[in-house]
Amino acid sequence: VGPNRLREIEHRSVLEILWEQFKSLVVLLLVVAMGVSFLFGQTVEGLAIAAVLAINTAIGFFTEWRAVRSMEALQQLGQVTACVRRDGQEEIIPADELVPGDIVRLRGGDLVPADLRLLDTDRLQVDESALTGESVPVAKNTEPVAADTPLAERSCMAYKGTAVAEGQGTGLVVATGMETELGAISAMVETAETGDTPLEQKLDRLGRRLVWLTLGIAAAVAGAGLLAGRPLLLMIETGIALAVAAIPEGLPIVATVALAHGMWVMLRRNAYVRRLSAVETLGATTLICTDKTGTLTENQMAARRLVLADRTVDLSTDARPDLAAPEADGTDPRLRAAIEVGALCNGAEYNADAPEESTGDPLELALLELGHDTGRARPNLLQEFPLVRTVAFDRDTKMMATYHEADDGLFVAVKGAPEAVLDACTSVIEVDGSETLSDEAQEEWLQKSENLAADGLRVLALARKPVDAEDAPPYEELGLLGLVALLDPPREDVRPVIERCQQAGIRVVMVTGDHPATAWAVAEAVGLDMNEHAVVEGGQFVSIEALDQEQKERLQRAAVYARVTPKQKLDLVDLYQDAGQVVAMTGDGVNDAPALRSADIGVAMGRRGTDVAREAADMVLRDDALSSVVAAVRQGRIIFDNIRKFVVYLLSGNVGEILGVGAAATVGLPLPLLPLQILYLNVLNDVFPALALGVGRGTQQAMDRPPRDPAESVITGYHWRLIGGYGVLIAVTILGAFLIALYPLGMSTAQAVSVSFLTLSISRLLHVFNMRRPESGLFDNEISRTPYVWGALALCLGLLLLAVYWPPLAAILSVVPPGLHGWLLIGGASLVPLLLGQVYLGWRALWASAE
Repeated sequence: VGPNRLREIEHRSVLEILWEQFKSLVVLLLVVAMGVSFLFGQTVEGLAIAAVLAINTAIGFFTEWRAVRSMEALQQLGQVTACVRRDGQEEIIPADELVPGDIVRLRGGDLVPADLRLLDTDRLQVDESALTGESVPVAKNTEPVAADTPLAERSCMAYKGTAVAEGQGTGLVVATGMETELGAISAMVETAETGDTPLEQKLDRLGRRLVWLTLGIAAAVAGAGLLAGRPLLLMIETGIALAVAAIPEGLPIVATVALAHGMWVMLRRNAYVRRLSAVETLGATTLICTDKTGTLTENQMAARRLVLADRTVDLSTDARPDLAAPEADGTDPRLRAAIEVGALCNGAEYNADAPEESTGDPLELALLELGHDTGRARPNLLQEFPLVRTVAFDRDTKMMATYHEADDGLFVAVKGAPEAVLDACTSVIEVDGSETLSDEAQEEWLQKSENLAADGLRVLALARKPVDAEDAPPYEELGLLGLVALLDPPREDVRPVIERCQQAGIRVVMVTGDHPATAWAVAEAVGLDMNEHAVVEGGQFVSIEALDQEQKERLQRAAVYARVTPKQKLDLVDLYQDAGQVVAMTGDGVNDAPALRSADIGVAMGRRGTDVAREAADMVLRDDALSSVVAAVRQGRIIFDNIRKFVVYLLSGNVGEILGVGAAATVGLPLPLLPLQILYLNVLNDVFPALALGVGRGTQQAMDRPPRDPAESVITGYHWRLIGGYGVLIAVTILGAFLIALYPLGMSTAQAVSVSFLTLSISRLLHVFNMRRPESGLFDNEISRTPYVWGALALCLGLLLLAVYWPPLAAILSVVPPGLHGWLLIGGASLVPLLLGQVYLGWRALWASAE
């Protein structure tokens, strides 16, 4: 059957990753423009475009060369050894050499090397959280289960890639390599579709439009100039210049830098984004599918209630009594006894100084923590009540017992499943003695246990009795102390985060492998939108493909999906995507990897997440907090707004250039701009101010509006009209300044061209302030608060003055000093687009408030 390894997949080579940086039509058009520029001797523009392309390619390449490596991480899970019995002898062999039919020995701490049918078990518990999402270790036995039993409930099986938490056992290898459950998941990761992100698709569509726009503009202006009697060479150069002017050279690099800046901002907020373009996709997120354990909850069990015969004690952290304090002498003795039994009858190791280093069952650790917090720590208790004997937890009895010495003799401490302990009890311990446990009282206790379980709490019963000898039977004639209810508590920061999501129009649903009752309780606690159909169990939708449209719509209305398999997680992502949702999926285990890869945004947990999950995800949270996802969504929205702003800024300026020169060429006027001037200004204005817009901090209201339509273009019809309007305004300004300089002021053609050249550049620089949102302040807004904007303006003005007063550059660009009157004209004309733009934004804000 081959080695017990997962199949390797072919990874993209360095050259393939490099080639992908040139797939954008805008980038390819720039490559062509660069070649044409060099061909016609436009060395400056050719070198400028080459520099832009080099920077853009470098950033994109080095950001994405470590793209998804899910299979490598999965293969690392398989690089373990196995204790195997062959020819009657036990030997340690590489797990790669296991074959079906081998007998494997498992011990605490082992990684299960293959899929095993268990033959014998001794207190065996397996941590399957990475595979199934189950939040606590699963008790294993040898009893057969039905063939269609869900993966998380197959108690007689141990699966490759899971870990032995406690006990030991022996199993028969039934599947290896790609035939294992882990192999099935790796196959899903391998085949899960990633596709282009929405931003990549939108920019590609914009690039295709610009291709045709560029060719059309170049041909039209060149043709108009030739009809007006212009020299052929001049019109060819002008046509090329305008063609390049129509392409926003800054678009690829500004988009890349905006996304990279957003990635750095998110990193400061504990979110590491692995795919650059995924940053923007976050802003379009309409649905967050989150796991439960560790994301919505603390991933740490804690004792919450202790139910005694006549009352229930709140055990929340701020209400825990100090049973070691002197004034605690009057404390209910049953409370003290119950907490002591929970700490004594225990097989875990709790490290109060470093809780993360504690080992053992989370339920037992929670009982040890309770004992420690109430002054009844287990080490101190063992000095007071020395351990005599331990009866390990048994799958048949569902109980555990420890024997201890006391001043008045031996006693047995017992904990276990409520139904098992209650069957072994004959009395209930009261404040002033014991009362017989009648059948009716036993039913009442069972009902209490069920009520606690319905609240999502895990319940244990606690009991004790005095014995004469250490060999006395532990599970007979016990005295019931009470029930202890434990919960993995919700994170304190989750509820306001979910409320923030709902305010922002983002729906949050829980997708977990845990029990429905537990999931329901956590969902209610954190504020998910719950109703009678809120929880759907995985068994209710074995195959989404088999559901009709009405059933699919009903399934989508659920707020919690419990007991789901890795395949079902993947199907849910596909279901929501088919419905037009932009899906962010969180996860931490191997079982989450296919869904993480297929989702629009896969979000892995950095602290508790497996390598597989982290490598399959687009984003890794360093703090495992849902709040970091929402912060990333906000930043994604800001980034999309910034991209839209600089695209509008770039295209409106370029349209102004084209209209101004095209109109002059058509009516026979001298050209207000020369080809090299156009190219110089385009590199200047298309990079630095646009870069400043791309790294803006955004408005405070970014999360006060619903997500944009995922199908919405970067540039909508409204934005095209805005680009056209601003373009006409800039063109009129250029031509007006040019004609005033040429005729009323009587300047030479060279001076008049210099005036229009400087008017265009300065008016475009000031035009950056027209990119603010209408509802923002006139002077205090997201543009004026961005220091990079002021830096870009200062840099560009310096380069403009260099073009006027540095002879070598002035000679290349054919620019002459405009003189005092020229500068006054330039200053006045340059303010026109800014002032009219601000009037328009003010009108828009008034119109919106009136509505």
